[in-house]
Amino acid sequence: MKSAGKSKWLFVLVLAFSMILAACGGGSGNKSSEKENGDTSSNIDEGKGEGVEGGDLVLAVLSDASSLDPAGSNDVPSSVVQANIYETLVNRDDDNKIIEGLATSWEAIDDTTYEFKLREGVTFHDGEPFNAEAVKVNLERILDPEVASPRYFLYEMITEIIVKDEYTVQIKTEYPFAPLLAHLSHNGGSMVSPKSIEADYAAMQNDEKSGSVISTAPVGTGYFKFDSWTPGSEIKLVRNDDYWGDKVHVDTVTFKVVPESGTRNADLETGYVHIADPVQPNEVADMNAGSYAKVNQQTSSSLAYLGFNTEKEPFNDPKVRKAISMLVNKDDISEGVYDGFGVPAKGPLAPGIFGYNEDAKPVEYNPEEAKKLLEEAGYGDGFKTSIWTNDNPQRQQIAVLVQEELKKVNIEADINVMEFGAYLDKTAAGEHEMFILGWSNSTGDADYGMYALFHSSQKGDPGNRSFYENPEVDKLLEEGRRESDPEKRIEIYNKVQEHLIEDAPMVYLIHTEYLTGVSNKIKGFSIDTSGIYQLKNVQFVE
Repeated sequence: MKSAGKSKWLFVLVLAFSMILAACGGGSGNKSSEKENGDTSSNIDEGKGEGVEGGDLVLAVLSDASSLDPAGSNDVPSSVVQANIYETLVNRDDDNKIIEGLATSWEAIDDTTYEFKLREGVTFHDGEPFNAEAVKVNLERILDPEVASPRYFLYEMITEIIVKDEYTVQIKTEYPFAPLLAHLSHNGGSMVSPKSIEADYAAMQNDEKSGSVISTAPVGTGYFKFDSWTPGSEIKLVRNDDYWGDKVHVDTVTFKVVPESGTRNADLETGYVHIADPVQPNEVADMNAGSYAKVNQQTSSSLAYLGFNTEKEPFNDPKVRKAISMLVNKDDISEGVYDGFGVPAKGPLAPGIFGYNEDAKPVEYNPEEAKKLLEEAGYGDGFKTSIWTNDNPQRQQIAVLVQEELKKVNIEADINVMEFGAYLDKTAAGEHEMFILGWSNSTGDADYGMYALFHSSQKGDPGNRSFYENPEVDKLLEEGRRESDPEKRIEIYNKVQEHLIEDAPMVYLIHTEYLTGVSNKIKGFSIDTSGIYQLKNVQFVE
């Protein structure tokens, strides 16, 4: 490529990421922190004593991981554990700027080639060296159709991984892809030991599922090492004393599955656990008034939504979907369910995400118009359906509110609550009709916030559990991936959001805040805008 063209490309790339990263602070509800990024972690550490080394950190979490294989899942309960075992080529700092990870530097060689210089002297937990070959093996695995990774969409534009020398690797893409670095910071790009990958492929030859080895005995380069997993009960990690960088302060970290909020809070008060996630919105004031813990508030990039299986009648009719959207009072949900800890959603993207359409016209609460649409669609007398949700109290409360609204137009909706892992499996298989779920945007870009949820190639496990298909939306999402000009990308994504609001494959409910109870016995905890715990700096206090 000519130097002038290369300079233009680099300028466009830098501009694109500047826009993404500058925007990622996000908005907040009326009870948010007044700090720009919404993170109150420094406030919850005020007045705490000196930190000490060692100790066993225990977290009480709502749901168990579904997989500890970075290529084998795309849910937050799995990601929060994986993020402590594995590492990625690049990371993002508190301001969402791309910083060093397992790569120490990178440059755009041309508009479709990135070259990375890798950190030397890093080993996996099993003693295997981290190098360019390890990067190649990992990225080729997530692109392998036999592996069928739900995170394939993050890297499907990669056409070749070239090992230049032991610590230099090039990544080539089919087209210029502005968010590539952001995607590589996603823990779907985590580096797994090549020996573990080899063993996993061998198991696949014996008719085992992809990830059967990696998920049950995960091996990364991270500051914690895997110790044990009792499914449905707990996952335990131990400090990696051979970590290449600064060591963590605690000896172990245990993620205990505690579905009941009251039990989580009681365990936090007695000191049995040190972090409780989530705290219910109506519990925040009491916890903050107590002497044992404080609530960490974090604005999020997440979306809570009510989805429709658009391949099943009557939800294959946009009029029915839009009518139900008009029966959902988002303000009631925001205030009644979340106590104001969040922002009612206009569409799929949260404020602050690159590509967010500030001028989008959301579907408003309008029961009378909803009745007219149902009559036009031939469902004036109503119908029977079901709303699925998992063991999340807010989602269950939303289901009840929606159920009551639907009764007003003679729609009878049964509520089915199930364990999170089974819920993910069944909605991925398309067995549902209506369902309540969430999606966190861990790259800060519209591509991640919409491609997986709405492109027809992503139906099921990757994210499109609405089984939505619109050729025009597919075309625009593909154009958004291939366009390098930030302004043109914004124009494309504005059009996508207009289609998605009109088609209503889901009801865009709220961009919630993350509410996490943190014991006064520890300091250094925070959580990022995509819901990933930051445990590296956590330590007990005297």
